[in-house]
Amino acid sequence: MTKIKAVIFDLDGTIGNTLPLCIKAFKQAIQPLIGRTVSDAEIVATFGPSEEGTIMALAPNQYQKGIDAYLKYYKDFHEMCPAPFDGVVELLEHLKSNNIRVAMVTGKGEHSTEISLQKFKIKSYFESVETGMASGPRKPQGILNIIDTFKNIARDEIIYVGDAPSDISACRQVKVPIIAAAWAETAEKEKLEALQPDKIFNSFTAFSNWLKTVIS
Repeated sequence: MTKIKAVIFDLDGTIGNTLPLCIKAFKQAIQPLIGRTVSDAEIVATFGPSEEGTIMALAPNQYQKGIDAYLKYYKDFHEMCPAPFDGVVELLEHLKSNNIRVAMVTGKGEHSTEISLQKFKIKSYFESVETGMASGPRKPQGILNIIDTFKNIARDEIIYVGDAPSDISACRQVKVPIIAAAWAETAEKEKLEALQPDKIFNSFTAFSNWLKTVIS
């Protein structure tokens, strides 16, 4: 593989095990507003847009209340996931010390992304962060925006690291190599493998060890 000069990370399920936290916060925020229980599958089916899109889909008549409640619970419940995956900070340090450009493109909304980056104490490692939007998925555009900031780096010298099948589709669209992150408990490994990412890793340690070899 070409020597890697830049890495773009996803957040949920890639940097930290935050998806269970998201689902719990959605349930706590939405159920009182609509007067019924909401299943995990019902919430996950709305993913693609940011959290605002999920609230719009499930509680459209209580949109602002839903957003405010979600962000409150997301912050309150963040102790469910107090730190990123083991090895993340060490790898980010290694990338920075080797002059590898590091950015983030996530489908999360701006406010919840900020909460997690602050809780994990890793915001300073990312030179640029592109977040999601309520109206629909925008990862391809987010990745392209980041690429524009990576002057004089070819697309085959950049990797995107993400845990969702949609991440693979987005990277194929913008012609950036995709590393599938299958190390979170929420990862759907068979779906990821079926889409034939450039590489797939079942543990963060294995991914980190591989990445260190392709930046040296």
